[in-house]
Amino acid sequence: MLRSIAAALAACVITAGAALAAEVHVIDGDTLKVDGKTIRIFGIDAPEAGQSCRKPGGGTWQCGQAAIRQMEKAVAEGDVTCDDRGLDVYGRTLAICKVAGLDLGRLMVKEGMAWAFRRYSEDYVDAEDEARAAAVGVWEQETEAPWEFRQNRWDVAAQQAPEGCPIKGNINRKGERIYHAPWSPWYSRTKVSVENGERWFCDEGEAIKAGWRAPYWGR
Repeated sequence: MLRSIAAALAACVITAGAALAAEVHVIDGDTLKVDGKTIRIFGIDAPEAGQSCRKPGGGTWQCGQAAIRQMEKAVAEGDVTCDDRGLDVYGRTLAICKVAGLDLGRLMVKEGMAWAFRRYSEDYVDAEDEARAAAVGVWEQETEAPWEFRQNRWDVAAQQAPEGCPIKGNINRKGERIYHAPWSPWYSRTKVSVENGERWFCDEGEAIKAGWRAPYWGR
């Protein structure tokens, strides 16, 4: 019996060690690829990769790219562990992820690199209030929230897309199937060649189910 318990404990240690050594890639400011699984950070919404935010006194800055760089910097600090919270409507895993005990969602919101996604969670409302009061990141100047940015781009693109389905399913030179939503930085220069197997999609879930994936904007 003691030998069985010892074996079980050893297995747990090995499993934990494997989790700590997870291979992590940054997709964007609120999405990671962890050991091949797409992880959407629960409770936050970061600016999209192609999104700009307003500066005090006029002008804009690339807040979407800044959020990606912030996430890259954070995950480089140590081992990433994620607490699975189920799936979102697109089949991505929702999770609270940490690096060396630091909550990545809270970090991104506190640094002004993401909004608290109040529609789904109030976990980071206090962190957002703190960032807003300090006027850091996206709170330097009132700017378009990412869900508004996505909706506005979608509404315009849907008017021009076949059957109102604006997501472009592209096949790159490596044969990878990658879809571009209207808020993608590459959307305007992505062409859909139906004769070559490319296609239009009406929503992200449809694209993912058909075997296409979102672009990776980070490292």
